[in-house]
Parts: sequence; structure tokens; C-alpha cells
Amino acid sequence: MSSNKNKNNLMDKIVSLCKRRGFIFPSSEIYGGLTSCWDYGPLGAELKRNLKDFWWKAMTRSRNDIEGLDAAILMHPQVWHTSGHVAEFNDPMIDCKTCKARFREDKLEESQCGRKPSKKPTECGGELTEARQFNLMFKTFMGPVEDSSSVIYMRPETAQGIYVNFLNVKNSSRQKIPFGIAQIGKAFRNEITPGNFTFRTREFEQMEMQFFVHPSEDEKWFEYWREERWKWYEELGINMAKLRWHEHGPDELAHYAKSAYDVEYEYPFGWQELEGVHNRTDFDLGRHMKATKKDLRYQDDRYKEKFIPYIIETSAGCDRTLLTLLVDGYDEVEIKGEIRVFMRLSAKVAPIKAAVLPLVKKEGMPEYAIKVHEELKKKFKLFYDESGAIGRRYARMDEAGCPFCITIDGDTLIDNTMTVRDRDSMEQTRMTVEEIEDFLDKKIND
Repeated sequence: MSSNKNKNNLMDKIVSLCKRRGFIFPSSEIYGGLTSCWDYGPLGAELKRNLKDFWWKAMTRSRNDIEGLDAAILMHPQVWHTSGHVAEFNDPMIDCKTCKARFREDKLEESQCGRKPSKKPTECGGELTEARQFNLMFKTFMGPVEDSSSVIYMRPETAQGIYVNFLNVKNSSRQKIPFGIAQIGKAFRNEITPGNFTFRTREFEQMEMQFFVHPSEDEKWFEYWREERWKWYEELGINMAKLRWHEHGPDELAHYAKSAYDVEYEYPFGWQELEGVHNRTDFDLGRHMKATKKDLRYQDDRYKEKFIPYIIETSAGCDRTLLTLLVDGYDEVEIKGEIRVFMRLSAKVAPIKAAVLPLVKKEGMPEYAIKVHEELKKKFKLFYDESGAIGRRYARMDEAGCPFCITIDGDTLIDNTMTVRDRDSMEQTRMTVEEIEDFLDKKIND
């Protein structure tokens, strides 16, 4: 077997596979679709849920110092004035007077001309307007009257919901600093140039954790969380050779950050941010404290004076991480002169953990296979398939990212053992249903 990845059209292949196998569909497709909006199909919804559970377990269930939160999408509009989003959450936008396309000024060299995709906006001869600031927040109205007094915003990030709940979580959970608050939730940004499938969209889901520390310990915890997040991607099964750290220089640092690093992944379209780890200092709590007059300082028996906690933030996009799994897992292998597609997803997050397949549709094999399926599906997400040649059924499961196939054959009816086929090694091992249950549990949870 030999690998046959082709970077030039890899994204097109992934988009095609996602629709064919039910990972991701264009939103509102029967109406012509909606630009940069996507729906997760049966496999995609399961993969996304597994990914979020994997993150949630690492951040909350396996730790004693991080609490979970699910803040509302709609917040008091003053939150976004205080945080600086209303005044400063902008991208510089340029229009082409010829093709009417819009571009981010800072991304012109990465953009394509609306009429000549082979050329950049600066090469096609079209006249470009002067740059103007474009606020990325979506506005809507709350209540029956649509006027300036009823304007609210769709949140562009989940972090502010954590900051305004700092006291609520601290007091109700009785946590002491250092501790964190984790949240997974939808965010919305009216991106000027979304694209690259689900890499940059206008509606997306974030997995964020804000860790509150004493100002004297900020650098220690910053390095700690850089290390923890790096290990998480390794546990997720990402090819670590395609990951790197990018440190923000003085001209890149956000106004609230003391220091910042991005975990970057090498996508088919280049190295891009996958997750950010930021030292936000006391900027956020300080501004909310000033605006609301609520005392957000912290003190306990270890500290003589009250202080505004510093915040170490880890911020990952769920949709972008899922896309990374698809890109990283996609593989083409030539087998007997035929190109076969494998989606090599880790068993920890794979949407289907195992497929149950009777070798043939006779001699009692389907009936036995159905019993096995009914027994194992109590603990695992399985798929039952008795249609077509066994090789074709294996191929369908390989494309779906299913790591194991359980085949019931003639010997099964004699000794109650089945063949468990490993997608990646192609090894086949005979096991009883009890052994298979233990095997799957270890592969998924260890």
C-alpha cells in the first residue's frame, strides 16, 4: 500500500466526501445555499459531539479546578461597549469597483479576484476603493420596536459571558484562585472574506477556557496551558509534525494581551491558526468592574490584599478543529490497482465506533449479527450493514472514519467468535462479544 495524498485538490475531495458520507452539507442547499454556512449531517453531528465531549472531559471532568458554564448568546449590549467590540472589533475592508467583490485589506495577497480567480485583487486591473473599517458583529433587535434603543448583538465570542459570570461561578462553586471557567457555545462574526470550507464561517462554535490567576503567577500558568493544549492535540490523534507554535510579535498582539501564542496547523491552503493561548492580564475584569461598579477583585486567606485576577485564555474553534481532523485523517491508498479513501479518525472521536457486518445474508448470520449489534450499541455508536459484498462494506466504513469492523461468518455460529478488522493496520483478530466490548472500551476511553 502506498499513500497518494494530493494537496492541490485535497480540499475539493474532502468537501465531496463530507457531502457523500453525511459529514457536512451546504446550508439551505435546496434554496441555492447560503454563503459560508454549513449543516452537519449524521456523521458530522456525531463527530462534532464527540469532539466537544473530548474537550469538555479534558477541561472539566478530569480536573478539580475548572467549572463549566453555558452563558446566553444574547447579552446586555453594554457588555460589548465595555469589552471594546463595538468600537474596535473591525476589519479593514476594500471593494473592487469592477467586480464588486469585497476583501480584507490585510488579506489581499491571499484573496482571489471575483472575475479572475487565478489572479489576486491587486493583479486583475480592477480599481480598488480606499480601506474603511467594517465592524464584524451582527446586530438584531430585542422587543417589538426596531430602533436604536432595542439594538443588541449576536455575541462574536463566548469569553465575555465567562467574565461577567466570574463572581457567580466563584461564589457558587467555592473555587479558589487559580481556577478556570470553561464554555462551549455558538459565536457569530460577519466575516468579509469567509472561506476554505468550514475554516472561516460566519456562524461557528467555540471551545474556550478562561483561567484566573494571581498576577505574580501569570507567566507560570501561561506556559502550563501552552503545554496542556499541545498534549491535548496529541491525544486527539493529530499528526504532530503538522503542528507548530506561532508567537505573536508586538505588531500582532491584541490590545488586551501581554503575550499570545497560536497553535498552527499546516492545511492544504497553508499554515493557519487552530487555537490561541493568550495572557489577557486584568484587562477584561478591570473594564467590567469599572463599567458596572461591581467589585471583581479577589481575596482569600493566602493574599493580604485584594487584586483583579489575570486571565490565561485558551480559545479553540470547534468547527475548525473538526475540519483539521478531516484534513489530517484523509488518506488515499492504492489497493489492487484501485484508489481507496480512508478517513483515519481516532476511535476517541470517530462518529461510528464499529460496524457489525454479517458475511452473507443467509445461514443465520444476519440474525446473529443483529443480536451482536443490539448488545454492543448499548455502550457504543455502531452501524449495521448487510448490503453488498463485504469488501465494499469495508470501504464504506473506511470512508466514514469507522475504526473497526466486526464480521460474523460461518465460524461465529460454531464458536461465538467474530473477526474484528482494524481500519489502519488491516489486522483481523477473532474475539467473543464480551472481548469486543472490552476492546472497544479501551480503544475509546484509554
